[in-house]
Order: sequence, then structure tokens, then C-alpha cells
Amino acid sequence: MTSSFRGVLAASFAPGRTALPAATRFTREVMTAWAAASMSAEAESLTGALVSEVGDVPFEIVWVHQGDALQIEIRERETGDVTVSPPASPVTVWGVSFSGELRTRWARIGLPGGGGGGGRVVDDWTGQKASQGPGWLGFLADASDLLAGTLDPDMVPALIAQIVVPRLATWCAVYTVPSDAGPLSLAYLWHADESKIDQLRERLAEAAVPSVDSLTPVPIQLADWQSLAFPLVARGRSLGMMCLGRSGRFPDDVAQLAEDLGRRAALAMDNARLYAQQADANRALQRSLLPPGTPAETPGLDYSVVYEPAGETNEVGGDFYDLFATGESSWRFAIGDVCGTGPQAAAVTGLARHTLRLLAREGYDVAAVVSRLNQAILEEGERARFLTLLHGEITRTDDGLDLALISAGHPEALRLRPSGVVEAVVTSQSLLGVFPEAEFVADHVHLAPGDVLLGVTDGVTERRSGERLLDDDGGLSKLLAECAELSARAVAERIRRAVQDFAMAPSADDLAILVLRAD
Repeated sequence: MTSSFRGVLAASFAPGRTALPAATRFTREVMTAWAAASMSAEAESLTGALVSEVGDVPFEIVWVHQGDALQIEIRERETGDVTVSPPASPVTVWGVSFSGELRTRWARIGLPGGGGGGGRVVDDWTGQKASQGPGWLGFLADASDLLAGTLDPDMVPALIAQIVVPRLATWCAVYTVPSDAGPLSLAYLWHADESKIDQLRERLAEAAVPSVDSLTPVPIQLADWQSLAFPLVARGRSLGMMCLGRSGRFPDDVAQLAEDLGRRAALAMDNARLYAQQADANRALQRSLLPPGTPAETPGLDYSVVYEPAGETNEVGGDFYDLFATGESSWRFAIGDVCGTGPQAAAVTGLARHTLRLLAREGYDVAAVVSRLNQAILEEGERARFLTLLHGEITRTDDGLDLALISAGHPEALRLRPSGVVEAVVTSQSLLGVFPEAEFVADHVHLAPGDVLLGVTDGVTERRSGERLLDDDGGLSKLLAECAELSARAVAERIRRAVQDFAMAPSADDLAILVLRAD
């Protein structure tokens, strides 16, 4: 019974000594992919026989699985030396097709149990539209996938050129219009023979590249080359030109294919530019939410901060931190967690950080600052989000640091003694953005020289591995107890590494760690 499987696999090759080994390797991979290893030797022999007759021009190999037979097609530019003779390898049927200047030599071998053609020749000189066959449809589909696979505007011109060469042309030059609507500039140039790229670049610099206002392919006057410039237009905007060159004329169907590819390429380029613009704007807004900087000098205070927002494109999320001076020997700090992640949480992050700084510098004490921040969040209405916060004031004394702290629904702050003893030092109070009538009272903590205060967000305490959380059975306290006598930076890094190593999967929550150490 004949298999109903159908498939097409294609690849392009540059002329030269590496062409035959590369074509043979491709054929072997095709046979493996189609589970036809028993036909590999026969298929490789046929490939070698046909490739050995290819002139010094780029060519394409297309393998077609026809269910009961395998067909190989060798497509190349017609050079005028046409010989109609059977391949020097046993086949069931073979033939030659032409479309413009594209010549396709093909041959078929039967699969075990399939029918055969008895070695007959099919005389096909009728100008069959080979470029409209399944191989070209696959080419367009693959090209679209490649172009859609990048959102880097600088990568798109390189992809365009390397997709086109040598499939549609011997060389390709992609010109782009800058985002500020300046003059056309050469973004990428590719030639089937890499040694000729510099020479071609010089010739193109002297050629007259058509205006981007053109909406149809335009010939370019370039000696020894038939050249066409295809406009790259997407959403009504001209983004540049795709210039192709080959030694012979462009068949109509190849030109139509290039024009189709140009439209797809322009859309991919426009999408990449829009994404890059939005990403730049997003980064600029996110950076505006980060603290402008931590104090350069903090005599008597050693501190360190670790901040890692969730998501690949976020610089700011729902977690935040701050540390700033309010006098020569006093500082304020905060570490908080807004419910959720992403831009919506980042908006509340910005509100909280700016409010804390403004009120602290207006002279409000810690309890008054937290109370007013609670009201500010509630006034956001539907945009309001819950917020947990550890906020405090640090004052340097002769024997260490005095801290006035408020924990508004935040994971408990821990103090580490040089002896290795760890203890919770604040009372948890109401989280922010829930109760208008909430009142807050500061706890007072003293850090003697060598004492460490650790504040974290739930990205640390609720780091999950299976059914276990990192802070189960006092896990965070045990980690901190191992950090006695370490600097603030070493403590923060030890905790960060432990969070990372606790589970294999990347964290889905933002993470912030604040370490304060009395010197």
C-alpha cells in the first residue's frame, strides 16, 4: 500500500568547492527526516550526479516526497548551455523545466513498494511556472517566519538580504530611512560571493538609488548587472528600498515574488521599529521610577540593596526600595511591595517612593509619613493597589544606630547579632491602601556595631520549590544566621543567591533585599 505522506524540503547553495559536500549533507538530512535512510545512498548519488552539472552559479535543491517516490529538483539560472541527457544515476523519470531564465532539472526515484516510471524522460520545455510551485510557497512561508521572529530593527535588513541571496538574486542591498525621515542609507549589503561585497559597495555608492516615494519596482543603472529596486512600504509609510541584482534579466514571476517578499519585509521592519520605540519609552518611564541614587557617604552605616523585577523587559515592578539622607547623621529608608507586577504596579511604586521622599524632607516623622501615604493610595480610587511597606528613620549615635521603624503588613524585619542570634524586631501593622482609619505607631530598634537589619519583600520569603516556601520553618532566619560578621553587601548577595538556588524555575515575583549594618 502506498504511503500518503507528502513533504517539501529545500535549501540554497553558493557555487564553489563546498557546494557538492553541502548538497550531499543536505540530502542525507532530508532522508533522515523522512525516515528514508534505506534510500540515502541512492539519493546522495543522484544529488552528486545532478550537482556536478551545475554551472558556476548559485543553485537550489528541492526534495519533494510524493508518497511513493522521491523527486529532486535542481534550480539554477539558465546559462545557455543546455544538455538534455539522463542523470548519471538510475532514476525512474527525469526532465527539464524552464521559467524565464530559471532552469529546473529534476529526477525521481521510487520508494520500496511504490510504482516506477521505467526510466522514461518527460520533455517539459513549455515554460512551466516552477517559481509558483510548492518550493516557492515554502520559501515565502519560511521567509515570513524568519522576519516575524525578530523585533530588532537592526536585524531585519540583514535577514532580508540573506533570505533573498542567492534564492532570488546574486546580491541584495537594503536601504532604510531613519526614523527622523533623513536620507536613505545603506543598512545591509550581501553578495553570494562575499569577496565581492566591498567592490559592490563602492559601485552602489556611485549609483542613483531611486527615491523612496516610488511605489513600484524601479530599474537601477548599474553596469554588468540587471538591478531592480523594490520599495519597502508598510502602513502607508516608506521605510526604504530593497535592491536586487543578477547577471541576467529578472523573470516576471521572480520579480513578483520579490515584490511580495518586499511587502512582508517592510511590515516586519515597521513592527520592529514600533516595538523598539515602545520599548524605549517604557524603559524611560521605568527608570524615572527608580531612586535617583543612594547616598555616597553614610558614616557609621554600611548598606546594600538587591533589586530584581520580574519579567524580561521590566526594570521596575511592584517591589521598590529607597535610601536617602535627611541630615548629616540621619537617613530614611523604605522597602515595599505593591500588589501585582508590571506597569500598573510600577505606577503605585512611583507614587509611594515620591511621597515618602517629599514628606520626609518636609519634616514628617515615620508614622505621619506612612499615614499620609495610606491616604494618598486610597485617593487613587479604582487604580489603588494594596501596598506592604517597611519604612524607617536611621539616626547615628555614639554606640551604633537608632532606628524608628514601621512595618505595614510587610514581611518581618530581622536583626542579626554578631553572635549569630537572629530575632524579629518590629510589629506588623495594617497594610496600606485598605483602611482609611488605620493608625501607625513606630517601633524603636538599636543596632550596636556589627548588628545587621534585613528587610526583604515576599519575592524572597515566598520563593517556591514544589510545595515548599523558602521561609518555611524559619528558613530566612536560618540563612541570615549564617551571615554573622559579613559586610552588608556580602549578606545581600548571600540571600540573593539562596533565593536563586532554592528553585530551578525563574522567579515570577519581583524581589528586593535591603541590608543595613552598623559599623
